[in-house]
Amino acid sequence: MEAFPHPTPAIRRVDTVERALDAYAPFVGHDVLDDLRRLAEPLQGLRWASLNSTADGGGVAEMLRSLVPLMRGLGLAAEWCVMGGDDAFFAVTKKFHNLLQGVAQPISLEEIFGVYLETAWANAAAGTLESDVIVVHDPQPLALAGTGALAGRLLWRCHIDTSAPDPGLWRFLLPYVNRCDGAIFTMAEFVGQGVQVPTYEISPCIDPLAEKNRVTTRREAIDVLAPLLGRDGIDPDRPIIAAISRYDVHKNQGVILEAFRRMRAAGPAGPPPQLVFLGNTASDDPEGAGVLTSLRARCGDDSDVTFWVDVEDNDRVVGALCRLARAFVHVSTREGFGLVVSEALWQGTPVIGSRVGGIVKQVIDGQTGFLVDPDDVDAIAAHMMRLLDEPELAAALGAQGRKHVRRWFLLPELARRHLTLARLLAGIDRSQPDFRLDAAALRPAGPRG
Repeated sequence: MEAFPHPTPAIRRVDTVERALDAYAPFVGHDVLDDLRRLAEPLQGLRWASLNSTADGGGVAEMLRSLVPLMRGLGLAAEWCVMGGDDAFFAVTKKFHNLLQGVAQPISLEEIFGVYLETAWANAAAGTLESDVIVVHDPQPLALAGTGALAGRLLWRCHIDTSAPDPGLWRFLLPYVNRCDGAIFTMAEFVGQGVQVPTYEISPCIDPLAEKNRVTTRREAIDVLAPLLGRDGIDPDRPIIAAISRYDVHKNQGVILEAFRRMRAAGPAGPPPQLVFLGNTASDDPEGAGVLTSLRARCGDDSDVTFWVDVEDNDRVVGALCRLARAFVHVSTREGFGLVVSEALWQGTPVIGSRVGGIVKQVIDGQTGFLVDPDDVDAIAAHMMRLLDEPELAAALGAQGRKHVRRWFLLPELARRHLTLARLLAGIDRSQPDFRLDAAALRPAGPRG
């Protein structure tokens, strides 16, 4: 059977615009922007490319949609490219994602060599990507590093927790990782064993200029959501608990549902609460539909629980729901970062988050929300109850969360770190940046002892 229908998969460029730097002054101040200009000054015209597997759906695509225009606004010849792949490829790389996060599941040699590698070679045969710096995102395009199709200094940007990956798959991918000039991880703890190139810590960030991150009044949020609220019988005067993510077993929506029901049964003060799940389907995530079907079956005819899927005007709806919600819940069992946590905090909404992955960088327990174990239904329910019963506490936590995001997780900080690496690879700077991870991360491959 032919692996690919025609046309042959190929690397293609995504249309982007240029974003003026001064547009970010209201959010981070002129001193931060002046520092970015200083970093970018000797990089004018430098070719900087990002390569991933989809232009639609998922946090990586969302970040690149904002970061690339900002890098262009700073004077770099920045571009965003996407590799081609079919459904079989995305099914295999979904398995890669799970296995790299330590989730055991079967995968065949045919899937690795007959689908994953053939996809890489088909893209390579269709043309090359030339740039001074190329940032390769996640495992999907990683094998292109071994094909000769990527001409330039390579950085592998891993958005996944690879601290305890499936040993066989990790050994397969390591040679491609170590062909790169460096590897970027969200946290030091995520660095897999055997990485022999310089490693750097960069957190994802949100764009305050994006429609979903436009801070609105409560009244404006209700107006945005009015068609959905009316369609599904949701009362904006009753407290809403929101959970926004793709439908995925690791997003733990079943536990959120159970915690909500347990909290509701305990009888919070005031009007009865409502739970809204909001999630989109991503083209590189073939398992989402099954997870959603299972979750709906568990919910049954519970009129206090609503599912919004692939809604129109998604970004405005996400921002408005984050703004309107009394509390936001994100208790993943595995998580690279969970950018939606910063989106909720930016809207001034406190977050109940799990002690998993990059969530712990965003949710400071007792300051911007509450941290819980992802399977602790009672603790999640208790924090839901507290945020409903103590609106002043919820408002205070939300205000501190907004300040926390302003300092660490807005797009100019992401640009700063990428500019710093570009200067290093271009030979402008010789000293290592302050976010370089130390040599302790460079362990020999093999099981942890």
